[in-house]
Amino acid sequence: MKRILVTGGAGFIGSAFVRYQLRRYPDVHIVVLDKLTYAGNLDNLKEAASDRFTFIRGDVANREDAANAMNGCDAIAHFAAESHVDRSLAGAADFISTNVAGVNVILEEALARGIKRILLVSTDEVYGSIESGAFAEDAPLRPRNPYAASKAAGELFGLAFHASHGSPVLITRGSNTYGPYQYPEKALPLFITNAIDGQPLPIYGDGRNVRDWLFVDDHCSGIDLVLRNGEPGQIYNIADGNEKQNNEVARRLLELMNASPSLIRFVRDRAGHDRRYAIDSSKIRALGWTPATGWEDGMAATVRWYKENEWWWRKIKRGDFREYYDRLYGPLLSE
Repeated sequence: MKRILVTGGAGFIGSAFVRYQLRRYPDVHIVVLDKLTYAGNLDNLKEAASDRFTFIRGDVANREDAANAMNGCDAIAHFAAESHVDRSLAGAADFISTNVAGVNVILEEALARGIKRILLVSTDEVYGSIESGAFAEDAPLRPRNPYAASKAAGELFGLAFHASHGSPVLITRGSNTYGPYQYPEKALPLFITNAIDGQPLPIYGDGRNVRDWLFVDDHCSGIDLVLRNGEPGQIYNIADGNEKQNNEVARRLLELMNASPSLIRFVRDRAGHDRRYAIDSSKIRALGWTPATGWEDGMAATVRWYKENEWWWRKIKRGDFREYYDRLYGPLLSE
């Protein structure tokens, strides 16, 4: 692969994937297509400045933008998505536009240009909640929030294009990803940055919801492996097996920060909150993937990054984010 289009490459996982590619493959050229909505941030790509990197501002749901970005590319890693569950509960229109219609545009334009590999980055949330055990890739999809439903729909379009047109589509479903440069509406960066300022850490319900935590660089290495060596038409779960309750995560980061556990505030649970996600990653491990960053090391590195990079997150947490945070959490924290 000589030229890879990374959609959503200014976002959290997308930008990490760009940095990973440029570090690992000296002969690859990366093209990023990003709309730069609220979670897209050119600061995420400062380390990617290179003559092997091209940035295009545009919308994956816009056919002209997508076609222009694909010129000369032989592979696509499709990260672009609306991804926050709370925002999808408030309104799903943007999720349908980007996560469903946008996937369709990417697939149609890639088909017209004979793109050799098309990887759709998805989520473990498409499976829904599971009380025990773990979902394998052939488990039924039972999304329980609008975000997860939109991602499942995008996946199905990809599989339909593979079946109908032979499109070389691959799908990855990653577990709960964390690390540097994650927009602070997500739990871990919100908790860390709030704790730095002595602000409460709002935890939904009883805090016993379980997620499997995956360090972002390990997620990227799994996506890279599937993009290059996976079988078209196949789905690959990517998970590290670090199952933690939300309250356990909050307590551990407070310990790492020498902050008081009194900052934890349990608030009214959100609608349709899945209790536990767990996926079986044996299929990608058989392909040769092994995570490199343990939970403790990943947490310590993440906390350290946010403490050392206030320049990045403080300007985000002002303005539009502050209005969003006050609207979502203000009523909950005052109950």
